[in-house]
Amino acid sequence: MIELQWPLMQNNVTRGDLDKMIAYLQQTDPKLTHGPLVKEFEHEWSHWLGVKHSLMLNSGSSANDLTMMALRELKGPGEVIVPPLTWVSDISAVIRAGLKPVFVDIDRQSLALDTKLVLNAITPKTRAVFLTHILGFNGLTDELLTGLKESGVLLIEDVCESHGTTHNDIKVGSFGWASNFSFYYAHHMTTIEGGMVSTNDDDFYDVLRMMRSHGLVRESLDTKTRARYMSNYPDLNPDFIFAFASHNMRPTELNGLLGLEQLKRLDSNNLVRTRNFRHFLSVLDSDVFQTDFNFEGSSNYALTLVLNEANRKTRDRVEEVLLNAGIEFRRGLSGGGNQLRQPYLRGMDGLPSPEDMPVTDHLHHHGWYIGNYPDLEAGKIDSLGKVLAQI
Repeated sequence: MIELQWPLMQNNVTRGDLDKMIAYLQQTDPKLTHGPLVKEFEHEWSHWLGVKHSLMLNSGSSANDLTMMALRELKGPGEVIVPPLTWVSDISAVIRAGLKPVFVDIDRQSLALDTKLVLNAITPKTRAVFLTHILGFNGLTDELLTGLKESGVLLIEDVCESHGTTHNDIKVGSFGWASNFSFYYAHHMTTIEGGMVSTNDDDFYDVLRMMRSHGLVRESLDTKTRARYMSNYPDLNPDFIFAFASHNMRPTELNGLLGLEQLKRLDSNNLVRTRNFRHFLSVLDSDVFQTDFNFEGSSNYALTLVLNEANRKTRDRVEEVLLNAGIEFRRGLSGGGNQLRQPYLRGMDGLPSPEDMPVTDHLHHHGWYIGNYPDLEAGKIDSLGKVLAQI
């Protein structure tokens, strides 16, 4: 029996990263809440991504919340088209902002929203399409971008699992009105906990700045905005005017410091991850497992394993051999699979059934991901192929 001891992630925070943080903390009275280092990381991230503005937050989930709150504030109530294969915080952010999630199924090759289904689902009530780039795959198509532009519907990109992925050689996350990133420990790069919203829209960015800090008007960079609130509310202390019913989503200076260090090696690490995934697909039996993923621009966050055909007995056998080999995995791919099967949605009216999303539901029951990280040895991937050959 092959014993691999293969976690979902390892060594994502290096000794060098830790030494940088220790040295920072050893200063006399180091600043800890967000400040110059966070601002520097925001600037470097915008430059890396190719956008005007980026705002760091305490998590990718907060990035989702903030984006949907600002969408509702700026564009009004309505519907947001969402995938059933995504993380819970995407859907819950839509709901908490008072917007209605409209589910359409995904494309099996990209694991992202099916373009034709999205364009057919657009109505006058549609405010945005919230597209998730799953596990490092590019979810964009030229047809989708053209269709959204013609319809006047905003694109919001969830890039939490796909840092560095490209479409037409341009980084995803730079196409949408907004894009959200996560820097959770297990992602392409990490600030332990942390997130980012990026945009080219000046007004949206200004609202984001206020909403990140309890809705405080003093966070606005627009002197006219600050002056207007001060004039309209003369009975309030100008330092404590709350324009929005928001809360604290700020990061810390340690998050910013770690982000700056991790960003330096993101691109080179992504090349290794992509090489690992190509190697992984080469050792799979294509008669049993899906290998025809859309690989254009990929920067794979995890090794994606999907059965071609639905078979519960084969599924259970896959999990048995992975467990016996000490290989950590997650069934259902991102977010635990089909969100329409989750209890938090069961009380909502007008939602489709889980079975109405057949591609997502197949992945829910017959898809997994396995850890993919820069120091993963090629020999381990070969051994994984031998493990899966037992199926």
